[in-house]
Amino acid sequence: MSAETHGLRGRFGYWRFRFRVWRGQRPFWAGLLTLLAGLPIAYFPYAHLSLGALSLTMATTAGSGSLIIGVLLVVLGLTMWFQSAVRVFSGVASILLALVSLVVSNFGGFVVGFLLGLIGGALAVSWAPGVPPADGGADPAELSGSGKGDDGDAGYVPPPGSPYAAAYGEYQADPAGDQAATAPQHPVDGAETVDANGRHSAG
Repeated sequence: MSAETHGLRGRFGYWRFRFRVWRGQRPFWAGLLTLLAGLPIAYFPYAHLSLGALSLTMATTAGSGSLIIGVLLVVLGLTMWFQSAVRVFSGVASILLALVSLVVSNFGGFVVGFLLGLIGGALAVSWAPGVPPADGGADPAELSGSGKGDDGDAGYVPPPGSPYAAAYGEYQADPAGDQAATAPQHPVDGAETVDANGRHSAG
């Protein structure tokens, strides 16, 4: 494999990742279905179908209404993509336009556009942005410096109610308590020490 092949694969993976991030930040499938719903609704009243030697024209006096509904559904689908803040309004409007297309545009583009508009509008109304994870539940041991700053001083303070708050309070009250309890006791020259049996011995 050449270096150019690796470069193309890397660029493809990069743009694929960018697209996944962009798709996850908006009601992508709701916008896509709503956009697709407008195509059959606007197309069929102006289409010329041929069945053998027979030509069928479905243009009626409601053709302008079908075109308006189809264009509005396409615009609403794009709005769901690029203005997700108004997704609820766009979803409700898509559902209403899909219902109106049943009586205006050949049963909603032969029911295809009607169903796509209903499903896309419902998805837009029910979609909600993801909630980022809370920082308060992080384990201090997983933070850089084991809960201390770069200079060794305590830089991490657990939030109140955290399971680490009590241990942090005890450490602040007596930071050398653990070290004093575990540090070996070395006798000083000339001082008496008492061993486990209660006998005295001079250093």
